[in-house]
Order: sequence, then C-alpha cells, then structure tokens
Amino acid sequence: MTETSKISQSPTLLFARHYGEMVLAMIVGMVLLGPVWTAAGQWLGLTAVFSRTDVGAMIMATNMTAAMTVWMRHRGHAWAPVVEMGAAMYVPFLLLLPPFWLGAVSGGTVMLAGHVLMLPAMLAAMLWRREEYSRGHHEHAHDRKPSHPLAAVLKKRWPTWIALLMTFDTWIHPFVPPAWILLFLPGAYLAIGAYRRTLGNPRVLALQIAGLLAYLALAAIAMSVDETTARYLVAGGWLVHSLWDLAHHRADAVVPRGYAEWCAVVDLVVGLTVIVLL
Repeated sequence: MTETSKISQSPTLLFARHYGEMVLAMIVGMVLLGPVWTAAGQWLGLTAVFSRTDVGAMIMATNMTAAMTVWMRHRGHAWAPVVEMGAAMYVPFLLLLPPFWLGAVSGGTVMLAGHVLMLPAMLAAMLWRREEYSRGHHEHAHDRKPSHPLAAVLKKRWPTWIALLMTFDTWIHPFVPPAWILLFLPGAYLAIGAYRRTLGNPRVLALQIAGLLAYLALAAIAMSVDETTARYLVAGGWLVHSLWDLAHHRADAVVPRGYAEWCAVVDLVVGLTVIVLL
C-alpha cells in the first residue's frame, strides 16, 4: 500500500468523510424535499399549518432524516445507526420547542439553534459508534442483503429522481426563464468538457461550439420578438436541449452520464411547463 493510500484510509479521515457526507445529505434533504411540502400544503390547504415554527421544525427534521436514511442505507449501514442519526435531527428541535411554546425563545431562534445543535448531535451519534464510522464504506457491504430488482432500478436512475424533485415546484408555479439563460445550457457542456478534458477531439469541440452559437442566436432572436413568440422559442430551446442531453447520455460523451440524465429531465420539465403556461 502506498503512502497516499495509507493516508486516504486513515480512520480519522474516514470518520471526517462520513461526517461530511452526513452534513451534505442533510442539506440535500432540505433542498429537495422542501418544495414537496410547500406544494402539499397548497393542495391540502395546510400552508398556514406547515408555516408554524413547531410544525416547520418537524418537517425540516423529517426532510433531513429521509435523505440521511437513503444515503446511509446505500452506504451499507444497519438500521440502528440510521435511527440514531435520525434522532440527531429531531432531538435539538424537540429540546427547543417547549421554551418556544412558553414564549421564552422566538421561532427564528428555534430554527437557527436547532440547525446549529444538529452538528454536535450528529458528531455525538458518530462517536457513539466511532469504529463503524472510522472504516471504509465497502466494509459495510457484508451487512447488506442483495438489492431488490426495483431498488436496483431506482438506484440506477438517481439523477432522474433528483431532477424530478428539484423541478417539482415548477409544475405548481410554472414560469418562463429569461431567454439569456439558454446560453448556460450549451455553456455548461463546454465548461464541464474543458474541466474533464473530453474536448480533445476537434469534431467534438466543433460540435459543442456550434451548439453554443446556435443557442446564442436563439437567445438573441427570443429577446427581439414579441413576448408570446419568445416564450415558444424559449420552450423549444429547453426541449431541444433535452434531446442533446439524451444523445450525450447515450454516447457517454463530454459530460458524466449522471449529469446528462439529470439535465435531460430538468430541460424537459422546464420546456413542458413553459408550454403549459402558454
């Protein structure tokens, strides 16, 4: 084993990596599931209820726990540490709610302090099982049962599920993105391709530049025509780019396949909702 691999397998660094992944999962849960609760509140007429500090705190803890549960099970952790990490999400809020109900602290304090206290609570849960969190994820694999075929499919299509969650609110509140944002679609491919060094083939580079120029022209036209026509052009730009994404996903070219799949779903949803808005 090389010196570098020894460092990468250091128990302290592995523990820190686990902790970082937990924090990231916590953030992902808040970002992806927040719009779902917002839409559900509107559909059910419970927006006022969900906006209450105590209810909102429990919703927030649930969002973070859901994301952490998915990630920890994916990494091979048993249910006991998953439940403990979930408790680390809820306990800080549960400790702060009684003072809130008594009027001793404000709602803003509850939300801020609750999130801050989660960090040491997560650390405490990990220190409780320090040995488990100080080893590589592959060492948990023997604890897992073989995946169900449906679970395997869901896992394989994770970029699609993330994209659908991120665009969930778009179906509820459709909007027309500014025409100039179209430039980010081909621009991202050039930036990612340059970073990954996948633009070495002159034909590939020429194709990406041609795509950027085409979208530059499309954006310029959309900004110079009437509003209704511009909306159709913008919608068309997003829908066509979803086909561009699918082609790159199929060819596994320029960008990671996960990004191409995610982008295809986002582009499709945005394009379709603009048409619906029309």
